[in-house]
Amino acid sequence: MNQFKKFKPVLLSVLILAGLALQGHKAEAGPTKTITVAGGCFWCVEADFEKVPGVISAVSGYTGGKVKNPTYKQVTRGGTGHYEAVQITYDAGRVSLDSLLSAFFRSVDPTDAGGQFCDRGESYRTAIFVSNSAENAAAKKAKADAQAALGTKVVTPILNAATFYKAEDYHQDYYKGSSLVVTRFGPLKQSKAYKRYRDACGRDQRVKQLWGSAAAFAS
Repeated sequence: MNQFKKFKPVLLSVLILAGLALQGHKAEAGPTKTITVAGGCFWCVEADFEKVPGVISAVSGYTGGKVKNPTYKQVTRGGTGHYEAVQITYDAGRVSLDSLLSAFFRSVDPTDAGGQFCDRGESYRTAIFVSNSAENAAAKKAKADAQAALGTKVVTPILNAATFYKAEDYHQDYYKGSSLVVTRFGPLKQSKAYKRYRDACGRDQRVKQLWGSAAAFAS
């Protein structure tokens, strides 16, 4: 009995560590899911969500329109009905859909129906695209929470998922690209061009103004 009392704390520690290890194993083995959101410039949305632990990938593309295999020029010119969107693939054992949608709302201006920040027009509007009743319920809850937090109307629609068309290769991971591109600031490496664009567009400034300390990703 005395020996058992002596080793009882050690046994308890071992059991606790084993439980944590099991939880970690379960988290790593969570199901892979996807959700598609539109938050203005897809370079920015992709860059933001690729930072989130549990996000496996974020792919820039187009969805919600009536033209098959649209190009960037077609979408940004308008008339196709497509949104610039990002398809987020995530490990549901490490990050929840509720967390992702909460971060999404707090990384955009969901009160703006005409675009986002300096980017105006239908392709830059916000939206959440859902594929089933669970996603629809999560999106509605996140939208209601965002509206309550802001105390003003949130105009971001919740839409049925449609065909997602991956954007041209040069748009993928633009924020960390090394290719030289011509910009209004002169020739710049993609990563620097992205940062100059994001700063000039006022994205982070507006998100911080709107959400304060709750702003997601705004540096």
